[in-house]
Amino acid sequence: MGGTVRTVLTLNEDRSVRSGSTADLVDAIRRGADLRIGTAFRHNEHIDTSSASTELIEEVAEFRQTLLLDDRWAAGIMTLRMPVELPEGFGPRPSMSFFLYNQDCTQAIARPYLDGHPATAEPGNAALDDTSDMPRYHQFASFDAGTNAPSSNFIYDFDSYRFMVNDRWREVLSHDHTGRPISGSVDALVDAFMRGSPVKVAIRSFCVGLVPPGQTAPDHEAFIHAGSCYYYTDRKLLITGTHPAVRVKPAIPLRYGSRGWDFCWLVARTDGQVERWLCNPYTLAFDRSTHRYDMRWFVSGD
Repeated sequence: MGGTVRTVLTLNEDRSVRSGSTADLVDAIRRGADLRIGTAFRHNEHIDTSSASTELIEEVAEFRQTLLLDDRWAAGIMTLRMPVELPEGFGPRPSMSFFLYNQDCTQAIARPYLDGHPATAEPGNAALDDTSDMPRYHQFASFDAGTNAPSSNFIYDFDSYRFMVNDRWREVLSHDHTGRPISGSVDALVDAFMRGSPVKVAIRSFCVGLVPPGQTAPDHEAFIHAGSCYYYTDRKLLITGTHPAVRVKPAIPLRYGSRGWDFCWLVARTDGQVERWLCNPYTLAFDRSTHRYDMRWFVSGD
């Protein structure tokens, strides 16, 4: 990440606040800041419990997508990670590793496999894994074992958790689902994008489609990096194809559950229209649909 990176929140092993504040983290995420989280662990406690190696491993993980819930709760998701098997290389099966961290460091993992192995079970609640050889790992919910898309919620007791943000972003446009400007302008967005500035879009109520009828959920925004951008000069319409995004049923804290998440790619436009290629994680079948959202657009301030 370019710009200035600063630590806004550090939690202890028991997830009590050591320094900083959740308010500072939430404020940064609201401003579109990038998020990384630093942790450390022992090789034979976290990677290979049969090993004699007590070597300390420092990790700083990128959370490419961030979410703000009820304007008071921050979470991040790793959207680009394929599992690795330290220290050699990749894990045994190709999949995505959609790790999720909340601001209180409750954690989760959803893993859609990409190799086409047939499912051996139906989606639903699953037995907790036997983690007796990992005393720092506390799994408290497991779903969809034997399907193509298992997930679980857990806490791993790292010695500390450092939430680091990069406030290189500035908001240049906010509009409603019809494209009506609320603040800023398309011109300001286009001026920055034409100079090569990275673009990020915040989509309000992005995950609302995962909320069953009759249930309520917190208001939320998902902050997603834009890829290539295109500007139609006569229409004054900017369009972007985004990086991959993960939808999770909105809740505080944010957690995975059976049929409560999926992933997609988007084509977002400054007139409020978003076309979505949605992947069903259980079948890997894709579905295309068109939606309208209130959105905010950010550009890098570098």
